[in-house]
Amino acid sequence: MSRLVDYFVIVGFDHEKERGGLSNGIILQRFPETNWDDTPFHDGIEWFCQPQGWALSTERTEPRFYVSVLTDVDANRHYCACLCFNETVAITPTKPADEDEESLESTRTVANITHHSIMYAPKCLVIVSRQDYIDTFRNCLGIIYTVWVENLGVPLETLVGNLVGCVLVPPPGGPQVRFSIGAGDRQALQPPAAPPMPVTHTSVHMLLRLLGIHNSVTLWCAVMSEHKVLLVSLAAARLSAVCRALAALMFPFRYAHVYIPLLPAGLAEVLATPTPFLIGVHSSLKEEVSELLDVIIADLDTGSLHIPPSVNIPRPEGKLLSSLQDSLALVLQPELRSADSAFAPPPPSASPPHMLDKEIRAVFMRTLAKLLQGYRHCLTIIRIHPSPVLTFHKAGFLGARGLSQCPFAERLLDSMFFNGLVAERGPPWRPTDIWDELVQNLPEQLRLEALNPELELQHIQELAMQLHYNENPNPQVFQQRILRPPEGAAARIHQPPLPPLSAARVQQVIDELSARNNNADKLQAIRMPAPRIIPPAAPPTGAVEHTQLLLTNSARRLEVLRACIAAIFECRYADARKSFPAVLRALRAPAARAALVRDLAQRLPTNKHILHHHQFDLIVRLLNCALQSATALDEHSIAAAILPLATAYCRKLCTGVIQYAYMCIQEHAVWTSQQFWEAAFYQDVQKDIKALYLPSPTHHQRVPSPREDEEYISLLKAQEPSALEIAAEQMRLWPTLPTDKQGELIASEESTLYSQAIHYANRMVYLLLPLEGAGRRADVRADDDRATNSISNSVAESDSADAESGFEEADPGEAGNNVIKMVSRFVDKVCTEGGVTAEHVRCLHQMVPGVVHMHLETLDAVARESRRLPPVHKPRIVSPALVCGESVAAPALRALLVADGREAPLLPAEGALFLTNYRIIFKGTPVDPYACEQSVVRAFPVCALTREKSVRTHAHLEHALHDGLQLRSATAQLIKVVLDEEVSSEQAEAFRKQVARLRHPQHPLLHFALAPRAAPPPSLAQPKHHTLKGFAKKTLLKTARRAGLKPKPSKRQKYVLPSADARSLTSPPLMSSLSADTLSLEELELGGSEGAEAPAARTLERVRERAYARDWARLGLAAAPFRLAHANAVYTLCRSYPAVVAVPEAISDESLRRAARGYRQNRLPVLTWRHPRTRALLARSAASHHKGVIGMLKASSHQTPAPAQSGTESTSSLEQERFLSTLVSLTPASRGELEDSSLSLDSLLLCCEEQHHTPLLTKAAGTLGVLGRNSGGKGGSSATGGRHFGRWGSLKDRRQASHLELYAPRQRLSTAEIDSASGEAGGVRRAALYVVTEKGAGAGWPAGVEPVPAEYPDARATKHAFKKLLRAAAPSAPPAPSAPHDEPPFYRLIEESGWLWQLRQIMQLSGAVLDLLDVQGSSVLISLEDGWDVCAQISSLAQICLDPYYRTLDGFRILVEKEWLALGHKFQQRLNLAATPQQGFTPTFLMFLDAVHQLQKQFPLAFEFNDYYLRFIAYHSVSCRFRTFLFDNEAQRAELGLAPDERRPDVGRLMVEAGVGAGAGGAGAEGGEEERGALGVFECAERLHQRSPIFFNLLYAPDLDNPVLRPVCSVSRLEVWEYYMSEELSHGAPYEPDLWPAEPEPKPARRLVTAGYDSVARCMPDAFGGLLERLRQLELELGHLPQKWRVRWDQLELPNTLELQRGGSVCAGAVRRATAAAHRRGTLEVLVRGRLAAAPAAPQHRWAPAAAAAPARCDHCQDLLWGPLETGVRCVDCGAACHERCADGFALACTKYKAPPQPDRDANLPAASSVATLQSSSQQYYEQFSSNVAENRTHEGHLYKRGALLKGWKQRWFVLDSIKHQLRYYDAMEDSHCKGFIDLAEVIAVSPAAAGPAPPKKCDDRSFFDLRTSRRTYNFCASDANAAQEWIEKLQACLQ
Repeated sequence: MSRLVDYFVIVGFDHEKERGGLSNGIILQRFPETNWDDTPFHDGIEWFCQPQGWALSTERTEPRFYVSVLTDVDANRHYCACLCFNETVAITPTKPADEDEESLESTRTVANITHHSIMYAPKCLVIVSRQDYIDTFRNCLGIIYTVWVENLGVPLETLVGNLVGCVLVPPPGGPQVRFSIGAGDRQALQPPAAPPMPVTHTSVHMLLRLLGIHNSVTLWCAVMSEHKVLLVSLAAARLSAVCRALAALMFPFRYAHVYIPLLPAGLAEVLATPTPFLIGVHSSLKEEVSELLDVIIADLDTGSLHIPPSVNIPRPEGKLLSSLQDSLALVLQPELRSADSAFAPPPPSASPPHMLDKEIRAVFMRTLAKLLQGYRHCLTIIRIHPSPVLTFHKAGFLGARGLSQCPFAERLLDSMFFNGLVAERGPPWRPTDIWDELVQNLPEQLRLEALNPELELQHIQELAMQLHYNENPNPQVFQQRILRPPEGAAARIHQPPLPPLSAARVQQVIDELSARNNNADKLQAIRMPAPRIIPPAAPPTGAVEHTQLLLTNSARRLEVLRACIAAIFECRYADARKSFPAVLRALRAPAARAALVRDLAQRLPTNKHILHHHQFDLIVRLLNCALQSATALDEHSIAAAILPLATAYCRKLCTGVIQYAYMCIQEHAVWTSQQFWEAAFYQDVQKDIKALYLPSPTHHQRVPSPREDEEYISLLKAQEPSALEIAAEQMRLWPTLPTDKQGELIASEESTLYSQAIHYANRMVYLLLPLEGAGRRADVRADDDRATNSISNSVAESDSADAESGFEEADPGEAGNNVIKMVSRFVDKVCTEGGVTAEHVRCLHQMVPGVVHMHLETLDAVARESRRLPPVHKPRIVSPALVCGESVAAPALRALLVADGREAPLLPAEGALFLTNYRIIFKGTPVDPYACEQSVVRAFPVCALTREKSVRTHAHLEHALHDGLQLRSATAQLIKVVLDEEVSSEQAEAFRKQVARLRHPQHPLLHFALAPRAAPPPSLAQPKHHTLKGFAKKTLLKTARRAGLKPKPSKRQKYVLPSADARSLTSPPLMSSLSADTLSLEELELGGSEGAEAPAARTLERVRERAYARDWARLGLAAAPFRLAHANAVYTLCRSYPAVVAVPEAISDESLRRAARGYRQNRLPVLTWRHPRTRALLARSAASHHKGVIGMLKASSHQTPAPAQSGTESTSSLEQERFLSTLVSLTPASRGELEDSSLSLDSLLLCCEEQHHTPLLTKAAGTLGVLGRNSGGKGGSSATGGRHFGRWGSLKDRRQASHLELYAPRQRLSTAEIDSASGEAGGVRRAALYVVTEKGAGAGWPAGVEPVPAEYPDARATKHAFKKLLRAAAPSAPPAPSAPHDEPPFYRLIEESGWLWQLRQIMQLSGAVLDLLDVQGSSVLISLEDGWDVCAQISSLAQICLDPYYRTLDGFRILVEKEWLALGHKFQQRLNLAATPQQGFTPTFLMFLDAVHQLQKQFPLAFEFNDYYLRFIAYHSVSCRFRTFLFDNEAQRAELGLAPDERRPDVGRLMVEAGVGAGAGGAGAEGGEEERGALGVFECAERLHQRSPIFFNLLYAPDLDNPVLRPVCSVSRLEVWEYYMSEELSHGAPYEPDLWPAEPEPKPARRLVTAGYDSVARCMPDAFGGLLERLRQLELELGHLPQKWRVRWDQLELPNTLELQRGGSVCAGAVRRATAAAHRRGTLEVLVRGRLAAAPAAPQHRWAPAAAAAPARCDHCQDLLWGPLETGVRCVDCGAACHERCADGFALACTKYKAPPQPDRDANLPAASSVATLQSSSQQYYEQFSSNVAENRTHEGHLYKRGALLKGWKQRWFVLDSIKHQLRYYDAMEDSHCKGFIDLAEVIAVSPAAAGPAPPKKCDDRSFFDLRTSRRTYNFCASDANAAQEWIEKLQACLQ
C-alpha cells in the first residue's frame, strides 16, 4: 500500500517581485510541511504551475487543469496535478519591468500589461504524487475548489488532511479502492491488473486522430531511435496525453530519457540539451523553437511534422513497416475491407474511442513482437548468484533475423531502452504478462494468419481486450459522486480569496489517519503474481541467404565441402585444389561456413593438431575465406567458432617452433572489434556456468554406439536444459539454500569468470599481435604505412632488444602497447559486469604485459623459421612469344593477374610479369583448375605506359592485402597484378626503375624501332647550354635569324647548298654544318646577301619524288599558278615544315620568309589540297601574331636603319595580307566563275530560317548577315551522262541525281531574290577566303577574307577527356557487389569524359570546311594554335570527306604522311616520348583516327580499308615499334638519316621474314635485305596487306557519282570505338600479327569461342575471307602454288550492274536530303557562332512599356505594333521597339544609339512598302524623342584630352548628346561602348584656354579650351582653332 497523494501545495502570485504585471510563483503553503522519508519534496514546482509564466490579467478566466511530470535522480516520475484559478487583487502601479535592474530571468517577449485598480492574479492548487491517477486528481482538486467557492461549510483543512493521509492505493493487481475526502463525495480508484502495463485511456487514439497514421508512425520511429522530439500545442491536456501515448506505444520498453510533457517557458534552454528528449511546449514558443537544427517538431493542432534536413529517422524494414501501416488503417477505417464489394454489407459499427485506443496499442505491440521475435534465445547469462546478470548477443540476433542492414533494428538494440528491457525482462524466473505471452505465441499466430488473413484483426481485438481489462479489471460499475461548481461560479465579482489553511489542523488530521491506517491490515493479504520460468519461445528466424549468387544450402554443396576437407586430411591435395573454387564460392553462404567450422571441430582429436605444410596452408585458406565474408560484428558466430580452431591447428617449423593457425588469419576486421570479443567471452562464460550447474553425467553414462551421427548428437543436446532454464531453477532454489552453499556458488561463478578472462586475454594477444612482431597493427586498426614492415626488419629489431635486456624489460613497441591497452579495456569491462573481485582484476592487469612480451618472443622465432620453409610448388614460368628484335630487359616477377573492372574471362591468372625492350607482358595460366590448360596473355608496348603505381589489393580468394602493380597504357589496356610473396620489394623497385628507363630513353635512337644503333654522339648528350658564352651566343643567333639577318659569305660556304655531286640536302653532315653553332656574329650582315646556290637537279628530283610532293602534283599544286617552293630546303624557313611546300606562284621565297615571321613557329600558310571542281583551295598554318606586345617586339626586331626606313612597311603583316590576297585571287568564287551559284549555303540559311526558326541562325541572319547572297556553289553534282559503280555495286541508287540535287525542299530562288533577301538580312557579301582562326583574332583582314573564330578542343582538354575515357573503358576495380547502383554506369562515364563531344566539335569543323570548299566554292585557311594539332585533324578529315582517293589504302597513307609527318606534328610531346616526362599523353592523332572510324561506321562502303587497319595504326602510333611516329617533323628525321628518300645501311638487327612458319603477319623484309630501322608502319601494313586481306574492306564499293561524304556529327550518332574496349587474352593485343600462330590447329568438331579471350574475327571469318581461305587450301591440295588473294579477288567476274540497280525510294531520297540539310545546318552553326564570338559584346536592351500612338512595325517580327491593338515595349537606350512577347528573343543588339544606315544597304534597298509610306508625321514626331537616335548626336569629332596629373594628351572620339545631356567619349569612332562621360548638369563654364604643357603635335595654340565642372576642370585640344570654337559654341548651347 502506498499513498495516493504525497504533498498538497498552494502556489500563488509573488506580488513582491511583480514588475509590469510579471512575476514568479511562490509556494504559499504545503502539506505536510515536513518531508516524507521515502519521498522528498521537489523544489521548483511553481515553475510548472504556470507553464506560460506568472502574469496578472485584466480578465477573469475559467479554472484550468493540467498535469506536469517531474523526474527525480532515480528516474522516478512524480505527477503534479494543477488546478489554476484567478483571484481578485487590488494593485497600485509600480515601476515597469524594463526600468528595474532586477527584472525577471525570462527573456521571452511578453506584452506589457496596463495596470488597473482591480487585477486578477493566478493561484494554483497542486497535488504531488508518485501515482498515475490523473482523473482522481482532477476530481479531488475540483471538490476542494467547489467547497471553497460554494462555501459549503466543510473545513478545507479536513479535506486536505483526508486527501494526504487517508487514501492509500494498493499495488497493481490489487482490489478497487473506494474513498471520500470528507465533502460528501464518493470516489473509486482501480489499480491496473499488471504492474508494467501503461494506462492510456484514450490518449493513443488522440495521437492518431491529431497526426494521422503516417506522421504518428514517423514520430514513433523517432522516439524509438532516440531522437529529440518536441510537441507543440495550445492545449496542455493534448501535450500530456500525446506524451503519455508515445511512451505507452513503446511497451515493453520504458522511455529513459528527458520526459517533460509540459515545459515551462522559463526553462526553454532545456531544449539545447545534447541528450534525446520528449518534451511538450505551448504554441506561444513555436517561433523560438523553430530554429532548432536537430529537433523533430510535431504540431498537434495542425497535424504537421517538421523533420530537419540533418535528421535521418530510421524506419523498420519494408515489410514490417507496411504491415504496421496497413493494420492501423484497418483498425481506424474498418470500412476498407468492404469498400470494393459489389454487394457491400452494412458498415461495421465503429469501436468506442477507448477500445480503438487499445487496438492501436495492440498493433504496435505486435510490430515490436515481430521485430524482437526469438530475442530470448540471444540472452546470455554470465552470473546467476547472488543476482542474475544477463547480456544480449546483438550480432547473433541481427544475423539470425537477417536485420544486419536494418538501421532501425540496430539503433533499437543499441538504445538505453533495450538495455532496460534486458535487465527487466531478461531473468528467466519472474512473473509474466501479456508481452511474454505474445512473444511466445506470435510465430504460431503468424503462421495461422498466413493461411487466414481474417485472423489478424481478430488477434488485434483479443489483445485490445486484454489491454482494456488491464485498465479496468473490475467489471462492477461504481456510481461516483463528485462535487462540481455551478456554471458561472468563476465569474463572480465578490469572490473572497482562498483563505490560508491551518497547518496544525491539517497535520493533526494526517496523523490521526496515519495511525488508523497502520492498525488496519485488511489490505495486507494482496497476492502478487507468482514468478515462473519464462519459456524461450521459438528461435529467431528470418535470415535471407546470399541472393546475389543464388546460393542454396543444398546437400550437394555441403557434400563438396566435406569432400574437400576429407581430401585435405587424407593428403589428397590435388583433389582438394580442384574442388577449391567451388568450395570457396559456397563458403559465401553462412550455413556453409558453419558447416566448415563444425567439420573442422569434429576432426580435432585433441587440443593441438599438428598438420603437414600443405594441409596447414589449405586449412588456413579455408579459414581466411570463411572470415572474409564476416563483418566486425560476427553476426553468424563464425569467428567465435574459429577461435578454438585457430589455437589448435598448427604446423611444426623446427624443433621447439610451432606456427599456429591464428598467426595467419589476423588480417580481418572482426579481431579489432571489442564488441565481438565481449560477445564471444559471454558465450563461453555461459557454457561454463551451464556446465557448473548441470548434473554430473556419471550416473547416466552412454554406452558407445556406432550411431555417432549429427541427429543423435542433436537429440542428446535437445534433452539438456538450456542455460536460462538452469538459471531459472537456480533462482527458484536460491532462497532455500544455506548461507555457506550460497557463498560457495558465488565463489564458483566468480572463479569461472576470472579463468575465462585469463583465457580471452591470451586469445586477444594471439590475434592482435602481428606475426612480424612490430608493425602491421600498430593501433589495432593499422594504417597501410605501418602494415608493410617486412619480416626481416621486425626480426632484427627483436633480436637486438633480446640481446640487450631480455624480454622482461624490452619495450613491446607501439603495436604491443596498443594491444595491452585494448586487452586492459576488455578486462575492465567484462570483469565489472561479471562481478569479478578487485584483487583478480588487478592480477589480470599485471599479467597482460607479460603475456605480450612472451608472445612477441614466440612470434619472432616463428617469423625466422617461416622464411626457411621450402618453397611451395608453383606453376612453371612460361616465356612469352616475342616479336623480331624483342628481348627480355629485366627478370620476370612472379605475379597473379587479378580481374579489373572489365568482364575478362579466365581471370585471375597465375604467371609472371615480363619486361622486354618493347613490351610489358603478363603470361600465365588461369587459377581455375578446369581452365588451366589455356594461357592468358595481356601485354602493351612499354612506350604506351601512361601511369604506373603500387597498389595493395587482395589476391585470389584471400583476404589479406598484398603488394601489387597497376600499369595503365594509352592502348586502353590495364595490367593489375598481385606480386608473389617471393618477389621482394627490391626486385619490384628495380623492375619499376627499368620500366621508367625504357619508357623514356635518353635519346630517340634508343627507342625500340631504332635501338640497335651506335651510341649517340657525345655532343648530343651534353647539356643544352653548358656555358654562359654558349647560352649568349645561341640566344643572339636565334634572335638574328628570326629578324631575317643573313650570314656573310665565307670561304666555308655556309648556308650554301652543295653541288650536284654532293650529298642530299637533308643528309646529317650537311644539317650539322648548317647549325647555328657554326655561325658567328661578325659573319651576320644587315642587308640582303647573295642568294644561295640553286639545288642541283638531281636533289630537286629526289625531293619532288616524296609522297606529299607527288600528291600536290596530282592535285595540280605543282603547276601554274602554283609552285613547289624550295625556300625551306634546309629547314631554315620553318623547321617543322617539309623541304618543299606548295604556295602560289606569285609569292617569292623572300616574301615567304617575311610572311613566316607573322605566324607562330614560322608556320606560314601552305596549300595542302585543291577542289577538283570548284578549284577552291585548302590551306593551313599556325595562328598569326596579333598586333599586341609580342607583335610590336617582333616588328621592332626587323626594323632597319634610317636609309631603309621606307622599306619597313613591307614587313610580315603586309606580306600576310599579300599572301591572303593572293589566295583570294586564286579562288574562282571571287571572280564569279562558278556556273551554278544559286545553290549555296545562303539559300540553305533562308530555308532553315523559314522551316525551323533556329534562334541562333535567326539572330545571326538578322544582325550579322552570316553569309553573302551573291553567289553559291554546287557540291557533289556530276554530269548526267555515265554512272559509275564500284565492285559489287552500291547500296545507293545511282539512277537518281546526287543528294545535293535532290535537296529541293522548295522552289529554287533566283539570284535576284537571294540578293534581295541577303540585303534584308544584313547585306554582307560572301567571302572568297574563310580563315578558321582562334577567338580574339585581330582585325584588319584583306578584302574578300572573312575570319571564322572557332571553338575546338585544345590539347589540355583532349588529354583530360582521354584520361576519363580510359578509366571508363578499363576501370581499375570491379563494381562493389553490395552497392552496384551507387557507381555510375559505363555510358554515363563515357558522356562525362567529354570525348564524344570533342569528336563532334572536330567533325563539325571539318564539315564546315567541307561545305565551304564544295558547296560555296570558297577557299579555306585553317589557322589555329601552332598549326600542328587541331589544324591537322580538321584538314585531314575534310580531305577524307572530299576526296575518295584518301579513302583508299594508298591515299590514306599519303594523307597521313602529308598532313601529320611532312607538315609536322609534335609526336614526341603528345605521345610523351621525350627523355624527360612532360605533360602526359595527349592523343591528338588518336582522336583523328577515331573520327575516321566514325566516318567508317556511317559510310561502310566508302573506305577501302577496314576498322582493323585503323586500330592497327592507332596501336602502333604509340608502340614505337616503327619509326613512323617517333619524330615531330622531317627535319628531325633528316638529322638522323631517316628522311623519306634515304636509307641508312648501318642499322642493327634485321627484321627478316622467317617464311610461312614465322607467322602470317611477319613484318620483316623479304629476303632479309630490309633493315628494321628503315621500316615504317605503312610499309609493314602494305606487306601484310599483300599476304592477306586483314586490312581490306571486302564491302568496298565507292560511289563515284556522290564522292563527297557528309557525316552526321551529333553525339547520338557517334559510337565508342572498339579499340578502347576490346582485347584478346589468348595472344595479347591483336595488333602484332607476327605473334599469331602460323598454321591454325585442326579444328575440332565443336569449338568454344570466348569473347575477350579468342579472336572472334580469326576464329569465325566472314564469308569472303572463308572463301579465299578455302581456295588457298584447294590449291594446296591440288599441288598448285597458291596465288595471292588480290589476284583471285581481281579475277572475280562482276555481275551485270543493271541487275544491281534499285528503284528510287522516297525514303532514301528524304534521308539523303535530311542528312545534307543537317550537315549544312552544322556548318552554319559553326559560322554563326564564330560571327557572334567575333562581334563585340553589345549591351543588353533595357525595355520599358511604350504604347505607339501611330501604327508601327515590330523590329523583331515585323508585325503591326499599335497601342490599341498590341502592347509594345521600347528600349530606353537605343529606341528599338517590339512586342512584349518578342522582347526575350530580340535579335538586334543594343547599340546605345541608332547607327546611321549603311551606304551599301541604302543603295540596294528596294522601294518602301505601302505601310512604310503611310506612316504619319505623328510617328516621326514621337520618334525624335526616343533616346540615342541619330539626331541626338548634336556634335561629334576627335578631341585631345589631357588626363590627370603627370599624364599626357590622348585622342578620343567625343559625342555631344543633347537629349541625355552628356558628353561621351570613346577610344575610337567605331566603338559602341563609351569609355566615360561628362554630365553636362555638372558643367559650370566652357571657355578657351592657353596651351597646356607638352601639347600634341601640329596643334594651334588657339585650339585649347577648358570645361570646368563642379568636380574638376577638363583640358581639351581640338584639331584647329575653328574646331575648338565650334565645340565651345555647341557646349554652351546645350548648357542654355
